[in-house]
Amino acid sequence: MAVKIRQIKEKELTADLFARFNRYQEVKRCWRKEEGKWVLKDIAFVEQWSAEDYVYLVECLKHTVATKGVVYGAFEDNVLIGFCSIEHERFGTKKQYVELTSLHVSYERRGEGIGRRLFETARFVAAGFGAKKLYMSTHSCEETQAFYKAMGCVEAEEYKKEAVEKEPCDCQLECEAGAAVNQ
Repeated sequence: MAVKIRQIKEKELTADLFARFNRYQEVKRCWRKEEGKWVLKDIAFVEQWSAEDYVYLVECLKHTVATKGVVYGAFEDNVLIGFCSIEHERFGTKKQYVELTSLHVSYERRGEGIGRRLFETARFVAAGFGAKKLYMSTHSCEETQAFYKAMGCVEAEEYKKEAVEKEPCDCQLECEAGAAVNQ
């Protein structure tokens, strides 16, 4: 069955939606900025979301929708296998950014192009919100950064203070809104 990308309505945002979603990641190396340069460091850990993490995620996604942002999901046979959320509020010195606050693909479905499709959706949503750029505070692990680089992202010209304070080890990235990805 084909993977379908569609907007998720607020009433669908429940813990049950994520019942078969597997947010697992084994991290071996992460990027860190040291003396103004990015270096790859041996930092190993396993990330696996708990039931409480999903409850918090649902709260965050509902807040996104309540504040005029959107959540999109990738579904196969009505099962959620990936999702992204884009905030509506523009920010930056020229109000050039909107933020991609989440983009995740279930562990067993990574590498199939689902993340790319969700990212493209986010870029077009950002343009529709009137932004010139999509901003993201992203996990610093090697694989995540390779994905965003492949999507055409670069280090953000301006950092969102709240994002840095919330996740100081994240990489602050940007890309053009609505632009095509280089293949």
